Amino acid sequence: MGQSQQEVESKWRKKWAEHACFKAEDNSKKPKYYALDMFPYPSGSGLHVGHMASYMPADVISRYKRCRGFNVLHPMGYDAFGLPAEQFAIQTGIHPAITTEKAIHSYRNTLQNFGFSFDWSREISTCDSQYYKWTQFIFTKLWEKGLAYQKEVPVNWCPELRTVLANEEVVDGKSERGGHPVIRMPMKQWMLKITDYAERLLQDLEKIDWPERTKEGQKNWIGKSEGALVTFQVSGHQDNFQVFTTRPDTLFGVTFMVLAPEHPLVKKISTTPHMSEVEKYIDQSSRKLEVERKAAVEKSGVFTGAFAVHPLTGEKIPVWISDYVLMEYGTGAIMAVPGHDARDFEFAQKFSLPVKRVLESAEPLPFEGEGKLCHSQFLDGLSKTQAIEKMIQHLTEKKCGEKLVQYKLRDWLFSRQRYWGEPFPVVHHPSKGIQTLPVSELPVVLPEVADYQPSAEGEAPLARNKAWVEYQFPDGTKGIRETDTMPGSAGSSWYFLRFTDPHNPNEPFSFEAQKYWMPVDLYVGGPEHTVGHLLYARFWQKVLFDAGLVSHPEPFQKLAHQGMILGADGEKMSKSRGNVIPADEVREKMGADALRTFICFMGPLDKDKPWSPTGIEGVKRFLDRLERLVINPDGTLKANDEPLPPEVEKTLHKTIKKVTEDIESMGFNTAVSAQMILVNELYKHNCFSKKALLPLIQLLMPFAPHLAEELWEKMQGQGFVSLAPWPTFKPELCVDDVITLGVQVNGKMRGTIELAPDAAEEVALQVAFSVTTVQNALNGQKPKKVIYKAGKILNLIV
Repeated sequence: MGQSQQEVESKWRKKWAEHACFKAEDNSKKPKYYALDMFPYPSGSGLHVGHMASYMPADVISRYKRCRGFNVLHPMGYDAFGLPAEQFAIQTGIHPAITTEKAIHSYRNTLQNFGFSFDWSREISTCDSQYYKWTQFIFTKLWEKGLAYQKEVPVNWCPELRTVLANEEVVDGKSERGGHPVIRMPMKQWMLKITDYAERLLQDLEKIDWPERTKEGQKNWIGKSEGALVTFQVSGHQDNFQVFTTRPDTLFGVTFMVLAPEHPLVKKISTTPHMSEVEKYIDQSSRKLEVERKAAVEKSGVFTGAFAVHPLTGEKIPVWISDYVLMEYGTGAIMAVPGHDARDFEFAQKFSLPVKRVLESAEPLPFEGEGKLCHSQFLDGLSKTQAIEKMIQHLTEKKCGEKLVQYKLRDWLFSRQRYWGEPFPVVHHPSKGIQTLPVSELPVVLPEVADYQPSAEGEAPLARNKAWVEYQFPDGTKGIRETDTMPGSAGSSWYFLRFTDPHNPNEPFSFEAQKYWMPVDLYVGGPEHTVGHLLYARFWQKVLFDAGLVSHPEPFQKLAHQGMILGADGEKMSKSRGNVIPADEVREKMGADALRTFICFMGPLDKDKPWSPTGIEGVKRFLDRLERLVINPDGTLKANDEPLPPEVEKTLHKTIKKVTEDIESMGFNTAVSAQMILVNELYKHNCFSKKALLPLIQLLMPFAPHLAEELWEKMQGQGFVSLAPWPTFKPELCVDDVITLGVQVNGKMRGTIELAPDAAEEVALQVAFSVTTVQNALNGQKPKKVIYKAGKILNLIV
């Protein structure tokens, strides 16, 4: 080319920027298309080829949609608050803002070097005070709507990281980050009432185009169950407790009760002879993590000495405590039916408790299947559904139970005792309690601190900046600022809305901007965010919808998960494994276009794919061969204006159709291989005509944009190929002239015929009747029925 690859790439990046090729217009008459990547956490180690694979799908679609006449919003930003920068600050003393800014600079450089068509004028970062001002503002809205509250809760505390971790950040009793031991301890925390939205979060999954496994994941996490709330009186006490059960029909099979060790009634109802055992057990349980308790194989427990009264039979039922019952789930108490529940059965066996059968079955107990009710008085002979209904009616009439819908979903623990996060816009008033700050006092800017570590007891780093903590109300009253910070998922729960209006100083976004751009038409990111970010973002969108700030109840209309690029060893890329392939290194050696195209060519979008150094070399050879169709080795133009041979013209139109359909369905690997086939065809026919090469370059553009622009310019294409109207195909040229069709007689294959794929039935029959094997099979009979689908099937019934 006379110029090096690097020079060509940087030339076109400059031109795209100078002409603002990828800038989204706010008030366009064109249809809109909003394509978004889950924005990255900017870490010090830079971007590897796996990251590039995350950003390719939405870029291919964005580039394609612009050429199809859409006004495309394709922005990029940074999810910049979080633990890693803070850990680095603790180790080195370098302020997290400095590390983060440096990482952002490196990310931006790499992303720009790969020719991603982002609208860089909309770049945002969640740790910028002009951004988190509005994260704080949204928190005040959650507070006003009664969706934020403080509560003493048992949390996963990691003494090494000195922070609280969410359940999903704890793996096998250790922190996901660093693998440090985690313990349970009570702490005052901010919570968000996502549970108020459980039903809508469930119902609205029907409105969106998401992978089934992701919807399923959210459904299971929300965990809706319908059943009854039953009240049990404690024998010899004024107290009672409630149990939620999805199987009220088995109430006659209850033989013991189990309370969570931390249930408030436990110490009150335990009898003197059992008290020391109970207290010992409570202490042991409090040290265990929720995850350990749920997974415990070996059941443990102690008898309290107390009995509950069966609400229907008046029988006395022993009350035990066991740590497999959790206070945070349901009511913290269960009725045990060991005859029909394996867990209860195991417990009953271990502690020699009675087992009763209340469902008919040929199998021995525990029987967990469906069966008719027995030994259950007025329910005998009924099916499960009938019996549940009848029992709920009975309990309601007797005023000892009622119908109830329950969810497994817990409220969202929304505070962290650490430094690098959004400060809460909250002040504690000595007499009026919690006060949120008005928007005129936002942002509450993250202050400087001498030490980024929380104290070993869990007091947040902000608490040590005494001057900042003290707040004066307008009437002179002194208050105390909230010293916790928000979790990493706060800023990412609404960033897609800020992109619609990123420089608005007066509100998080204007109503018009979000109304025009939302919802996101294509959201691409990993499936690991199913029950975290993807659920939280849906919750915030619904809260903002109810507050009248947004006009759509769902943020992301279509979601796609990209598979991971694994190391050459087939393992996930990680620094510790030493199998990371830095993106910039590959670019310097092979060029940005080769990496972009190879990522798309490696295999189906949603599958994991191992990195292959030889694979990218093959793709590089394809791009070089394509370039040689246009340009001679001495740099002169090889492409000419000759007409296309008919076979080449057909292949071209088929390729346009195939690539268009494949991009629409995100089958990028087959879109690239179709172009490879066309290049081979052009060489086969010694065809260097612009009539094939110009449209081919357009098809290549979403994958290899720098090379495409260079070749387009060389062939005097109009303007930028990145913005040229997408090539169209003639359907009649995409049809094969003749196809081979099997002829069946009474469903048995009796011969083949060659004809046009859209041939009429009488033509097909005429040809079929002339085939000897078909004549023999018909044996002179006339078919009484003909099944014919053009190009697919011909079956003669005699």
